[in-house]
Amino acid sequence: MAEVPAGHAPGKAKGRGRTVLATIAFFVALAILLALGTWQVERLQWKEALLADMAARRTAAPVPLADIEAMAAKGEDIEYRPVTATGVFANNRERHFFATWHGQTGYYIYTPLRLADGRFLFVNRGFVPYEAKEPEMRKQGQLTGTQTVTGLARSRLAGKPSYLVPDNDIAKNIFYWKDLDAMAASTGIAADALVPFFVDAGDAPNPKGLPVGAVTQFDLPNNHLQYAMTWYGLAAALAGVGLYALFRRKGD
Repeated sequence: MAEVPAGHAPGKAKGRGRTVLATIAFFVALAILLALGTWQVERLQWKEALLADMAARRTAAPVPLADIEAMAAKGEDIEYRPVTATGVFANNRERHFFATWHGQTGYYIYTPLRLADGRFLFVNRGFVPYEAKEPEMRKQGQLTGTQTVTGLARSRLAGKPSYLVPDNDIAKNIFYWKDLDAMAASTGIAADALVPFFVDAGDAPNPKGLPVGAVTQFDLPNNHLQYAMTWYGLAAALAGVGLYALFRRKGD
């Protein structure tokens, strides 16, 4: 029987193969963890710039509605830009958006504002509690006559934000996501008579009660630093395990 040359035993060959695979897996895993950490750092920088931009916009002077429309037509970002618009509220066409505000369940009241040129701008006038959903429960807040609204421009949504969000119940006039086209169509407003974005009304007091204005939320989560530290921490732990295994192998 032929002898197996020294250093070429099947067991040793298999051992080297396993070592090579383990080394490859180690470096692949390390690269993935480092990439995830770096991605979160980039997201952190993006989020901080976004928050700073939002803060700057909110403190700017309001501009006429026509200026925001011109920006939107050019594809520019109109989100949170202060704007002012004048018209007459079509109170009989208000839409109700399910919301939680300051821990209370209720609705945001989106009322079309009929402009001088006959078009309609959906204005989020503010929050009403659950029991005040129907207009007859808050008749004193149904503003009539020409009104000037100052608030923040809000972009329309391209589609349902998540499959977890319920479908809008148009029959009951309860919206779970801001489908501008459906809001307009359900009130008989034609697409060519619709301003293609929303406005959140500001905190001007409503002398006649509900709804309560200034409900725009700005508390965007910013946990990217924590996520980055988590991924980098896992990468450091993996590197420590790899070094330990290396030194242990050299010591055998």
